[in-house]
Amino acid sequence: MDDWLSRFIETERLPPEFARTAREVCAPLVDRVLAERRGPGFLVGICGPQASGKSTLAAGLAAMLQARGLTTAVLSLDDLYLTRAERQVLAREVHPLLATRGVPGTHDVDLGLAVLAALKGTGEVALPRFDKAADDRAPRADWPVVLAPVDVVLFEGWCVGARAQPQEALAEPVNALERDEDPDGAWRAHVNAALAGPYRRLFDPIDLFVLLRPPAFEVVLAWRIEQERKLRARLAREGAGPGRAMSDAEVGRFIAHYERITRHILAEAPARADVTVRLDAQRRRIAAN
Repeated sequence: MDDWLSRFIETERLPPEFARTAREVCAPLVDRVLAERRGPGFLVGICGPQASGKSTLAAGLAAMLQARGLTTAVLSLDDLYLTRAERQVLAREVHPLLATRGVPGTHDVDLGLAVLAALKGTGEVALPRFDKAADDRAPRADWPVVLAPVDVVLFEGWCVGARAQPQEALAEPVNALERDEDPDGAWRAHVNAALAGPYRRLFDPIDLFVLLRPPAFEVVLAWRIEQERKLRARLAREGAGPGRAMSDAEVGRFIAHYERITRHILAEAPARADVTVRLDAQRRRIAAN
């Protein structure tokens, strides 16, 4: 095993099996980036549902690219969320469901565009950070800084690269949340319009689109519950109150906000993704193409 990979697995506290992911997923992606990159800011979009391993894959790719002599920056769509106060305004003025972070319409698209543009320029660039435990944007003083221009930008997020649905697809609710709390479809129409408009400007510049594809939407809830339990354990170790993390029931409601678009991505994105990594229910890679 390469020295950088051993250090990465140890630092990130990953299982030894990640070495296989590095060989079979990261290495081919790095080769493709090296072959296709023509200038600074080559943008790799990594899409996958909650807890599918996007952040780990992005970090692994960054480490491997750096080992090959390229500078990198990792930007998460989650770090572009609007502040809690801004989402509360949306909840009052547009729809109450927009108070919950996650869906298109709850991110600061202009901030994302400004960061991506700056990473192609020169000088120091602060990368936004969002504190999920506090459900609010972290203070700017806590944002990490990278030096531009950056060779490769790894942009990861659950709906990175997503496309809007046809209007007729919005008519029927996909779950109880939509049925009971969005009976007239106003929330899902607002979300879909955001995907069709501002988010296209954010996603269209992607040079290489990578999709992590689980076997079905149903496994995502189990993954997300596992992820939140780990957060609760970490907060307990740090002496923080349990109220800063979601209960299993709260995770179920939270994931319901994501269900419509996640199902849509899983149905339509594989046909246009540059690389699709198929995962089993244990998040193990079973195929890549």
